[in-house]
Amino acid sequence: MVRTPARPPEEATAAQRAVWLRAELERANHAYYVLDQPELPDAEYDKLFGELQQIEAAHPELITPDSPTQRVGGEVAGGFEPVVHDVPMLSLNNGFADEDIVAFDKRVADALGKIEGAGVGAVEYAVELKFDGLAISLRYVDGVFVQASTRGDGATGENVTENVRTIRSLPLRLKGKHVPKVLDVRGEVLMFRRDFERMNQRQREAGHKEFANPRNAAAGSLRQLDPRITAQRPLSFFAYGIGVLEGEPMPATHSELLDWYAEMGLPVNAERAVVKGAQGLLDFFRAVGEKRDGLPYDIDGVVYKVNRRDEQDALGFVSRAPRFALAHKFPAQEALTKLLAIDVQVGRTGAITPVARLEPVFVGGATVTNATLHNEDEVRRKDIRIGDTVIVRRAGDVIPEVVSALMDRRPANAHEFVMPTECPVCGSRIERLPDEAIARCTGGLFCPAQRKQALWHFAQRRALDIDGLGEKIIDQLVDQNLVRTPADLFNLGFGTLAQLDRMADKSAQNLLDSLEKAKSTTLARFIYALGIRHVGESTAKDLARHFGSLDPIMNASVEELLEVNDVGPIVALAIHEFFMEAHNRTVIEQLRAPGKVTWAEGPPAPKAPVGVLAGKTVVLTGTLPTLSRDEAKERLEAAGAKVAGSVSKKTDYVVAGADAGSKLAKAEELGVPVLDEEGMRKLLEGQTT
Repeated sequence: MVRTPARPPEEATAAQRAVWLRAELERANHAYYVLDQPELPDAEYDKLFGELQQIEAAHPELITPDSPTQRVGGEVAGGFEPVVHDVPMLSLNNGFADEDIVAFDKRVADALGKIEGAGVGAVEYAVELKFDGLAISLRYVDGVFVQASTRGDGATGENVTENVRTIRSLPLRLKGKHVPKVLDVRGEVLMFRRDFERMNQRQREAGHKEFANPRNAAAGSLRQLDPRITAQRPLSFFAYGIGVLEGEPMPATHSELLDWYAEMGLPVNAERAVVKGAQGLLDFFRAVGEKRDGLPYDIDGVVYKVNRRDEQDALGFVSRAPRFALAHKFPAQEALTKLLAIDVQVGRTGAITPVARLEPVFVGGATVTNATLHNEDEVRRKDIRIGDTVIVRRAGDVIPEVVSALMDRRPANAHEFVMPTECPVCGSRIERLPDEAIARCTGGLFCPAQRKQALWHFAQRRALDIDGLGEKIIDQLVDQNLVRTPADLFNLGFGTLAQLDRMADKSAQNLLDSLEKAKSTTLARFIYALGIRHVGESTAKDLARHFGSLDPIMNASVEELLEVNDVGPIVALAIHEFFMEAHNRTVIEQLRAPGKVTWAEGPPAPKAPVGVLAGKTVVLTGTLPTLSRDEAKERLEAAGAKVAGSVSKKTDYVVAGADAGSKLAKAEELGVPVLDEEGMRKLLEGQTT
């Protein structure tokens, strides 16, 4: 790793400042291109690079052959055969503000003797997306793919042919009538967001480290020494440029080049257009910005290229970039700022999340003062301390997050975060169960931070089924301090409900009628409505069946709870801890008060399950012809079966209807018997399948 020299004093000479900037940029280049471990946000890198350009422009005598301004950046990593590019893979100059784009159009128009704007005689531009991936050059000889190389330092890259060969979207042979003798295709290897999420899911399931973002995942995958590993990674490719071309005439325009690529079977992105003048460029930029978050892949800007090839040739190049092209980058999605403090936030499910309090910083189009740190383990893993200079990332409407701390800028008084032991909202104990990353407030029904979620869960159809009590009504009831716990719902009167927004007299009366109906329920529904962590409908039914009444459940030890069907140590502990919390017991007693919620209680169920499907696990998926999901579930449970939500090796049957998805595929993969509705009926009647 290149060591960064001490930061020069503010009064440093231009020469001193240039030395420091070159070293800092080279360190960032090495981390980004060679190690695939970016250390500086793009905005910070661009800022430093721009400052070095200004110094060298003002003091040409300070320019050195190894300055980052004199080459594209990055060096060839060990382990790969070097490939010399016949046509250098140059990078692009950047524009950030509207004025930069207007100035670019003016420079181009003046150089070509054309007019500015979009009228007759204006410059025509091909516009396309700037992908956040890894630049690649692909060589085809007589239409057959023979070599792939990374950008490297622009002149020499790395031979990654066998790895690129594994990219399924890439044609190994070009098609069409006009296939050239030799063709170097320039483009980007990237990973789609959905593929990135699926890959990380597999990493989690295998207990392996997750990837930080799609760009790093794509770069790391492409530069594996073992192509078999790359073959397991879901990489994609888009073509956008050209190097060598022999045996066919060069297309007259860039847009025609991309059309030709598409005809030969090369992947070309559809988000492209041809426009005129600076206004056309800016209109495209804004249109892409509006749809950016909805794209299936990450981009960090758009690219403008003079469309006509002869005009590109006339404009030529500067030392490291073409004069005929410009990258218009979106507002920085990463920036540097100081971490002032770490507080904790209580989510609707009781999750305790560390929140970074930051010096205000403009990133991703907004001023950010707070950012998530996810959980205590993440704070420790990233070694983030209060007082650090940190990288903050923001993408669209996604909650800003702290990516990492800059260790070389850590002050001597930086100190570690300590997770509190009590909820900052309600004072209840904070606990973190074994094998879980999230700490949680145990206040449950009592905690105001969890109140809205608790009420919504309490009212849902499979719980007490309070029709008309939706999220907007719950928000008003809680925000106006009309309801603190689920028990308060049954104290609401007509006048109180009728004054709520979107609540007419008829709606208010309907909700009162629904509340009255909800007072009579079953023990299983009541247990489920309490919202005990890890306790779903099936477990609630098992608890009601096993104990027969509520008090024995509330007073059960962990050992007694473990006797319940399919209740393991984590679930048993969660149930026990919930009922040991005094706040929760208070709310339950309020709910059981005269005139509130009632249910029938009985003796404990027999220890052994009964029914033709006793001890069997069944999974339902898809839409059955005549039975709803709930009806099918009730019939299966009445026959002694446990109805599970996911397919595993322990699943005995899967009942599949129309539009069955991943559960059916999983069953077929594991060899689990699959039944249709008729097969399920026969099974319930005791017939073998």
